[in-house]
Amino acid sequence: MKKVYILVLSILLPICGIAKNALSINCLNSFKLSYLFAFILLVGCMPLQQVLVMRVDKIENYKYFYITPTNRINSSTGAVYGNQYGVYGGSKSKSINPSELISGVLLKEGFLQTPELRPELINETLIINYGESGRRPRGFGYTIEVTIQFLSAKTNAKVCSCSAEGQGETEVDGIRMAINRCLSGVMDKGSPVY
Repeated sequence: MKKVYILVLSILLPICGIAKNALSINCLNSFKLSYLFAFILLVGCMPLQQVLVMRVDKIENYKYFYITPTNRINSSTGAVYGNQYGVYGGSKSKSINPSELISGVLLKEGFLQTPELRPELINETLIINYGESGRRPRGFGYTIEVTIQFLSAKTNAKVCSCSAEGQGETEVDGIRMAINRCLSGVMDKGSPVY
């Protein structure tokens, strides 16, 4: 903390001209503005929380997966501006189906997806559930936290779960980032089993 304080002062003192006149009103106003700018910069650059992975069993013991269906999520962002020549603007719309993204990552990892739970494959099948588990203010927006749960199809016992947060230009970008961070943590072979 002391190093951060010294760093902030070493940046702010030359800006406000402390060496010339430490008590001038302009210097104090400049110092306040600089402090406000530094605070906004620090708050806006807060890191995302670490991915939380809880393992009860090894996910590698399973070959197939069934994922519960999720609804498509849509979000958009846009801006409008104008001048004496007219009004201009644009918007972007994005959508995501979380179960499709999760399926794609697991298929890439070598798992096989089943459209329904089949009795002959139940010993080697995972049931995967997805949910949004929270939001947290960060910078000029908010993060979205997702939780993905892996259950044994035979016993309905938890095999593994993970939670991660993401933030992007739109809510869809945040969800996509959170899912990818979460699954990267699960697929990390070096993660311990709890």
